[in-house]
Amino acid sequence: MKTSILIMLMTISTFLFGQKKPSEYFPDPKTKVLVVGSFHFDYPNQDAHKTEKNDQVDVLKPKTAAEVTELVNYIKKFKPTKIAIEAWPDWKANEKLKEYKDGKYRDQRDERYQLAMRIATELKINELYSIDANSVLDDFTEKFGKRDSVYFKNMLKDYDFLSDDRISKQYNTFIKNTERKNFKSLLDMFKYMNSKEYHQYEYGAYLTGDFKLREHDGADLLALYWYNRNLRMFRKIQDIPKNAEDRILVIAGNGHATVLRQLFTSSPEYEYVEFSNLDSKK
Repeated sequence: MKTSILIMLMTISTFLFGQKKPSEYFPDPKTKVLVVGSFHFDYPNQDAHKTEKNDQVDVLKPKTAAEVTELVNYIKKFKPTKIAIEAWPDWKANEKLKEYKDGKYRDQRDERYQLAMRIATELKINELYSIDANSVLDDFTEKFGKRDSVYFKNMLKDYDFLSDDRISKQYNTFIKNTERKNFKSLLDMFKYMNSKEYHQYEYGAYLTGDFKLREHDGADLLALYWYNRNLRMFRKIQDIPKNAEDRILVIAGNGHATVLRQLFTSSPEYEYVEFSNLDSKK
């Protein structure tokens, strides 16, 4: 009887006063994070989309170098206290950062030098966090010697990102038109490619083409490889020491940024800062 009365009172209370917003159940201060999705300035062309030589820009040339400075100054409006980069631990980012501060690597086109190390130097940040990670598929096929198993051979057959269906062709046009030549400056390009709508559609590329490979091989491979790799990268970011006063800058390939956006905006630990919101900062 008492239980029934209690439930009735709770129900009446909900109707009278309304339920709290979901966010109100998580009142702890959140750490601000800015994810800057980038193309790879040195064009290793290891991704599915390859940029033709004639369409590549040289960030060391005076005109483009000035655009890099504009981009760096824009990102600095976020006032980061910690910087995470797409790099493996054995890349030895912090050794390189010390050498960069002594004048080395200024002729390197890689965005980890042009953006991350430059920003760290100008803001007197002395540590970079390397967050790249293997996927569980890499573990299965390499670390545990399962690469030659019939199971994985069958799953990986024809998984090559070379689909020619209608939507895949639309994506080819979409990605091609996001190259630097189609924008006034690098900053304009970064604002476009880091927008919510762009990330939504770029991530959608992983849900077409080879995602439909056989009954569920494509879906399994997305989960085992690409999505899992980004989950592990996010997990590494969670290990970065932080408090409510910290502001974490993440610089990674834009394909990673599309997934990291989903994870950060869902996490109660972080406040995701839109790249374009820096327009209002001094």
